[in-house]
Amino acid sequence: MTNELKLKPIASNMTELCIGSTSILFSYETPVAGWDDKGAFRTLQHYSATTTKHINKYLGGKDIGRGLSQVAINEMVAS
Repeated sequence: MTNELKLKPIASNMTELCIGSTSILFSYETPVAGWDDKGAFRTLQHYSATTTKHINKYLGGKDIGRGLSQVAINEMVAS
């Protein structure tokens, strides 16, 4: 079974990649947050203040989303 891929620019340096029912936010070139069948998630890795703003804007607040390791988010993109 293949998942349909969709790439959608959201704002300057913010892009959403949809893989089937999972959506992943890229800040610049790094996947950092998204939505899957368990709800919202965000990276536990700290990047720049701008990337943090991108994540909060995308998810709808600074306290929204469970924390996932950057490795786990990278694996979502790679699979």
